[in-house]
Amino acid sequence: MSDHNTCLVPNCTQKPYAPAGTSAACKDHFLDFLKWRRRKGAQMFHSYAAMTMPERDGVASEWLKTVKVE
Repeated sequence: MSDHNTCLVPNCTQKPYAPAGTSAACKDHFLDFLKWRRRKGAQMFHSYAAMTMPERDGVASEWLKTVKVE
């Protein structure tokens, strides 16, 4: 994905705020990631905590496909 010095969303220049898989997202994108997981359902939101890092990367990659880069 990306290193921990930049947001994992392409062309985002904000500093990392919180982890999203093994990468990190800026505050705005991290909050969007949380909302996206919640919209997927309570089961998905709660099961994320029990996932391994490779599984979390898959979820983050799926979310990244839905992000519109401006």
